[in-house]
Amino acid sequence: MAPRTIRRAVIPAAGLGSRLLPLTKATPKEMLPVGDRPVIEHTVRELISSGITDITIVVSGDKSLIQEHFRPNPALVTQLRADGKQAYADAVEEVGELSRQGHITYLYQHGPYGNGTPVLNAARNFGEEACLVLWPDDVFVADVPRAQQLIRAYEATNSPVLALMPMDPAHSQRYGVPIVKEDLGDGSLRITGLVEKPKPEDAPSHFAAIGGYVITPGIVDEIREQVRRWDENPDGEVYLTDAINAYAATRAVYGQVIAGTWYDTGNPGAYLRAQFAAALAHPEYGPDLRRLAAELAPTTGTE
Repeated sequence: MAPRTIRRAVIPAAGLGSRLLPLTKATPKEMLPVGDRPVIEHTVRELISSGITDITIVVSGDKSLIQEHFRPNPALVTQLRADGKQAYADAVEEVGELSRQGHITYLYQHGPYGNGTPVLNAARNFGEEACLVLWPDDVFVADVPRAQQLIRAYEATNSPVLALMPMDPAHSQRYGVPIVKEDLGDGSLRITGLVEKPKPEDAPSHFAAIGGYVITPGIVDEIREQVRRWDENPDGEVYLTDAINAYAATRAVYGQVIAGTWYDTGNPGAYLRAQFAAALAHPEYGPDLRRLAAELAPTTGTE
């Protein structure tokens, strides 16, 4: 039986960020700022605050800025302290400390294209342990971190878990929509699979899968089987959703409705919304920005 708690996590960060071009031509989308820190740092902090002690970030060859961001830089800290810039020195030192707290390691993605591949790349080191998978372009604002909510759901079920949010059925074609077999209360749902981007009239529920997962060895086995078939016939992509659906056909999978606010940063409009929300919530800058928004509001109305 798999361990009934989770200490490991995977952050797939090898994507091209094509929906944010040209902004991501030279800067990885994971390094775009949301508030006063890059978006991937929000994910790393969420994992560490939820008790994760081993984080694997799966990158491509042009993502060295991610490693540089989290790498400790004692020389810079020493220089800042010598210049009397203690607050800046503390901030730089604290970011470097995240690498130790989360025991961050990096892997270069290899294998077929698709979001199942980085999970398989990392999972070879996990043995029979379950792990979390969180995308690095999501930001959650919640009293209890999303990762911790997923861990609790896994501890209660000892089964794979998907992060869910309530969805306006009119938006179903943006998401994977779970097929709900049973509502167990407290946001816990037994599901039998996902339908990718269905039409509103075909959506099997009013929930959306939003890119947070507890992955068990059985799911990894299903990804491995996909890759085996791809090797025989190199066509298409290796999708995590397909592995979950194959697993759910014969075994239990659960969804956990996440309590909190989700900000996706994967497209320009959503990224601006996340930036705006983070700026308004900032204790130092928020009040001034709220005043600015109020001053500009009259000019945004229609004539």
